[in-house]
Amino acid sequence: MKKLLLIFLCLILLASCTPKSSFDGKDRPSSRGRLQVTEGRLCGADGEPVILRGISCYGVSVSERYITDETFHDISHVIGANVFRMAMYTYGMGVVGYCTGGDKEKLFQLMMDGVDYARSNDMYVILDWHILSDGDPNKYIEDAKDFFDRISKECKDKDNVIYEICNEPNKVEWQQIKEYADVIIPIIRNNDPDSVIVVGTPDWSSRVDIAADDPLDYPNLLYTLHFYSASHKQEARDVAKYAIDKGLPIFVTEYGVTASTGNYPYDLEEAGVWIDFLEANGISHVMWNFSKVAESSAAIKSSCLKASGLEYDDFSTSGQWLIDMIKERSEK
Repeated sequence: MKKLLLIFLCLILLASCTPKSSFDGKDRPSSRGRLQVTEGRLCGADGEPVILRGISCYGVSVSERYITDETFHDISHVIGANVFRMAMYTYGMGVVGYCTGGDKEKLFQLMMDGVDYARSNDMYVILDWHILSDGDPNKYIEDAKDFFDRISKECKDKDNVIYEICNEPNKVEWQQIKEYADVIIPIIRNNDPDSVIVVGTPDWSSRVDIAADDPLDYPNLLYTLHFYSASHKQEARDVAKYAIDKGLPIFVTEYGVTASTGNYPYDLEEAGVWIDFLEANGISHVMWNFSKVAESSAAIKSSCLKASGLEYDDFSTSGQWLIDMIKERSEK
């Protein structure tokens, strides 16, 4: 009897020491299927609204150690994310660019691995053509045409894929972005006709108001809004509200709880205000970034040596905030 009691007490102690999973089964490919955009909202195959909450990698070329089934299990079950963003830098800036000397075959395969690992862990995946320091998406449009033609052929039967065709256009007018989109969107739709596509907006994807005044004429489109809570506050939300009121479908494919540099300071209170605003308007959101780089936006502690088997204490302030936020929102 004493032995049974001891075993029982040990089991209770073990359960209390094991971090609780943030995983929930809502708004996942297994339950919502292929996504669509209906009446300004991201919706499941049933036409009912969906909210995706997740995180982005720091850049595919420097994230290979995290692009495994085991790590994606942690992203899905420990963080609780139902979407993961694969950021493919086009131009080298501290990371190898796909269009500037990167190993295209290796990088492409990592993207496809991410699609499959996300699917096996019941997550949607965003395939992000990560325009940044190159500014104008038309600069490497031939590479973009080849990339999206190839990857949309590969992904046409995968119902967990979202295409993001230009991350943060900058120093370029909306008309130039539209011209680029008018080339890339038909290429994707020729192979994957019912796909959801996200289009970047001017000024590092902050000016959704400009897009709202002159939207593209395609179904199943979303428009990108990015923010960092220590830098972008009510004025930025007012811009977003203008676009929302005009019926523009928005997706926050990148945000941070830090300054726009990706570094200190944190502003967790303002981040909460932003999330309240997004959730109230049915807008999905993806945090930057799943890495251990020496930036406060990194979700993993720089001291963490693990690539998988992650626990709550392995995450930074940003990462723990994300886990707590997703858990809280998923339970509502």
